[in-house]
Amino acid sequence: MKSFLDLSRFHKQIIAATTDLFMLPLLFAVAILLRYDVVDIVILKQYSWLILLVPVISLPVFVRLGLYRAVIRFIDQKIVYVVILGVTISVAILVAIAAFAIHMSGMSRGVFGIYWVSAIMYMVASRFVARGFLLHANGERAPVRVAIYGAGKAGTQLASALRAGHDYLPVAFIDDKKELKGATIAGIKVYPSTELGELIAKSSIMEVLLAMPSLSKSQQKHILDKLEVHKVKIKVTPPVGSLVTGELRVQDVRDIEIEDLLGRDQVAPNRELLAKCITGKAVMVTGAGGSIGSELCRQIIGQRPSRLILLDMSEFALYTIKQELKSTISSQNLQIELLPFLGSVLDTEKCTRIMRTFAIDTLYHAAAYKHVPLVEHNPVEGVSNNVFGTLSIAKAAMAAGVGCFVLISTDKAVRPTNVMGATKRLAELILQGFAREQDHTRFCMVRFGNVLGSSGSVVPLFRKQIMLGGPITLTHPEITRYFMTIPEAAQLVLQTGAMGEGGDVFVLDMGEPVKILDLAKRMVHLSGLAVRSPTSPEGIEIEHVGLRPGEKLYEELLIGEKVEGTEHPLIMRAQESLIPWPELEPLLSELQKACVEFKYDEVRSLLLRTVNEYTPQCGIEDLIWLEHEKHASQAHNKAIRAGSPAGEYLQ
Repeated sequence: MKSFLDLSRFHKQIIAATTDLFMLPLLFAVAILLRYDVVDIVILKQYSWLILLVPVISLPVFVRLGLYRAVIRFIDQKIVYVVILGVTISVAILVAIAAFAIHMSGMSRGVFGIYWVSAIMYMVASRFVARGFLLHANGERAPVRVAIYGAGKAGTQLASALRAGHDYLPVAFIDDKKELKGATIAGIKVYPSTELGELIAKSSIMEVLLAMPSLSKSQQKHILDKLEVHKVKIKVTPPVGSLVTGELRVQDVRDIEIEDLLGRDQVAPNRELLAKCITGKAVMVTGAGGSIGSELCRQIIGQRPSRLILLDMSEFALYTIKQELKSTISSQNLQIELLPFLGSVLDTEKCTRIMRTFAIDTLYHAAAYKHVPLVEHNPVEGVSNNVFGTLSIAKAAMAAGVGCFVLISTDKAVRPTNVMGATKRLAELILQGFAREQDHTRFCMVRFGNVLGSSGSVVPLFRKQIMLGGPITLTHPEITRYFMTIPEAAQLVLQTGAMGEGGDVFVLDMGEPVKILDLAKRMVHLSGLAVRSPTSPEGIEIEHVGLRPGEKLYEELLIGEKVEGTEHPLIMRAQESLIPWPELEPLLSELQKACVEFKYDEVRSLLLRTVNEYTPQCGIEDLIWLEHEKHASQAHNKAIRAGSPAGEYLQ
């Protein structure tokens, strides 16, 4: 067997042609015997010259059609059409020769009909038998048996695409339409979803492919909820709008993503709001290479600004997004000036020069340290970048006459329990203070929760842990988070800039919060696996490792209760407390001095004093200290409001 597999393609083609050379005349002889139902030497002699002509005519036709060039291991149903065409042409030539030579005298047309059918059956069957033999001999794995959920156009296209390959074998359609129950489509029987459990066991189905791309996210989630109980791997097709070719392909089928589990339908953007601060204007994005910043840049390009300025400290991140945007601009023939700058938002003079030189109209400030545990362990760096970086870039924007400034904030700025959240809330307070001091630059802030696919997102981590067989590491069984996709968040951020009046805090509607434990379990189940339990000892283990430094169980989006709607259904305007700039400025000066001198305790004290809602996680031994700091901060703020020097109370 191995020696046959080692033969060259040319030698295998010779073997195939030689086999046909002997089999096709034999099939013609069998067709004669079947037609006359008797073994008669006289009749065979009458047809003998045609029997000899069969391979002489057929083989050149098959060679011309490329039948022998096909690699047997990779043939699909298309070969059937080639065989039918080849056999039909060769039989037609035989009939023409017989008619021309002897005018079909004494010959039966039925012989040619029987030969036509039997030759097609032989040619097709021999190729697929050889294909199965070669696949088995090469040790290639058996195809994955799948059920296709959805027996519509997308489902039948997918079944056809799967049959053309070797990785999947569609064995059933699942569809709840009553008129389709028990029907057979493309040779595959249709079953209702109520029979799926029994079907999985009976037909050894390993995966279910959801082929209903026109469904909304909420409808798709409803189906996924039904499928989850079967603990079979689920894959889905993309939305129908993304299938630009009109044909569904195997590579279009993808694994379940978190957005599929959320069941959140995206609201169509307000085109007028999107364009107001971008189209035809000079736009700048700080942190342009980050997960949020890069998506903002992609969507800004789509609104056709006159120029886009990218600022980032990471050379690699800046290069990557610059190359991507450059390619987009070129492919779409856009007239947009793209300028990348390496630098920090802390460099006020450089940022001012950039904004003045290129007459920046709108600035989106996405540069920040966002990883809670890292900032908790590096508070000075977190304060420097998040607080004084915002202060620096805001001063530069005012000095350069920027019209609109949008800060990307976070839900962790609401009643923060960690340094990162406190620094983002302090960044908000800075912009709120500036908004009252001048009216040329419109400052606004946008708060939202976790974005899917961002750096540090839990979803890719869970998926990797499931692929490795576990365990899934979860900080706490009760931890809950809001989720939104990066494109949706970026789209909403761009629209808020058009609604800002000065000092506005906008909050995005994140939908319902998600319990991370439930999310982990669903990801396991929809991967076709089970969570480890007494009844499933071989399942994926979920291990609780404890809350990380500064981590909250529940996130919030609002500090107070005052919130009002806007012209966009997913964007709300919050009425938040603020600190006037004359009161905030001396506190920032003290905080900057503490950062320069690396006085960590003083940095924490000043954060407590400035951000009234900040309640850091601490042990029992710190509670007395924390209470003292809270009282000190309140008295300190009263002293400033009364006109006393900032240091008088401390003395």
